[in-house]
Amino acid sequence: MSENSETTPISAGSEKARCGFAAILGAPNAGKSTLVNALVGQKISIVTQKVQTTRFPVRGVAIHGDAQIVLVDTPGVFTPKRRLDRAMVASAWGGAADADALVHVVDAPAASRMAENRGDGSDKRTFEDVQQVIEGLQKQGRKAILALNKVDVLERAKLLDLSQAFFEKDVYDEVVMISALKSSGLKRLNDLLGERMPLGPWLYPEDQVADTPMRVMAAEITREKVFLRLHEELPYHATVETDAWAEKKDGSVRIDQTLYVMRDGHKGIAIGKGGETLKWISQNARKDIAEAIERPVHLFLHVKVRENWIDERSHYTALGLDFDA
Repeated sequence: MSENSETTPISAGSEKARCGFAAILGAPNAGKSTLVNALVGQKISIVTQKVQTTRFPVRGVAIHGDAQIVLVDTPGVFTPKRRLDRAMVASAWGGAADADALVHVVDAPAASRMAENRGDGSDKRTFEDVQQVIEGLQKQGRKAILALNKVDVLERAKLLDLSQAFFEKDVYDEVVMISALKSSGLKRLNDLLGERMPLGPWLYPEDQVADTPMRVMAAEITREKVFLRLHEELPYHATVETDAWAEKKDGSVRIDQTLYVMRDGHKGIAIGKGGETLKWISQNARKDIAEAIERPVHLFLHVKVRENWIDERSHYTALGLDFDA
């Protein structure tokens, strides 16, 4: 549980109990996953410096006062160019449509640079994606909480100017200034989300922090390590699937996974000289998976070429994405 959350003073089934869904929207790399992890109080969504790392909605569970807040970390909203992109964007808006509260996370420094006409190509793409979120909110007729993120590196005057400019879009009813990475400014966001949750019993036990199946979460943890290790060489052409999950008598878990790449050349990159790259990915994934499930893990990671995995319906279905979006 996050330091920004409060220990609940009531039972989960009390008449005062609240429970609902909050969708976290934003451009790729705005800090959505970092924010969800901070609100939950532990890592439930992968975080890298690469954009579009979250491919499907990841639900984290946070408790604040009387409220249980189910946080939906949605894929980034951006201009889709391929089937997977379209499915990811459709998933993001699907999560928004069903949510009781919406939070639009904006990279404040990037927005400020664009406002001052000194943004680079990355800032321009971020600005375009932010505009897509705003247009989507306008189409849905929804009001969102504006979460200006990474505010610790901006002057207050610039933040106030940004807030004013965004509020003129008429799709926000509150603004919070946060640093998700430093877990600062989150109490007010928690307060706002708690107030917006409808009255009703909690959906999850108090100690549950996510509802993503562990087989899927384990694969996502390994995919994060692929992103971190391989930088520009491979990530967007790779996916990870958990093939087997065996409970051992000593309490440990054997997990067999496959890292699928689209070309023979990618396989060599993923394995590395003498198997060094694959060993690094496997060791670091095993450590994080073991921490997540609080049990020893034996991870066996293999690399295979599957040229058309990105166009296979079964892959989308497994992630809860709409293949036909």
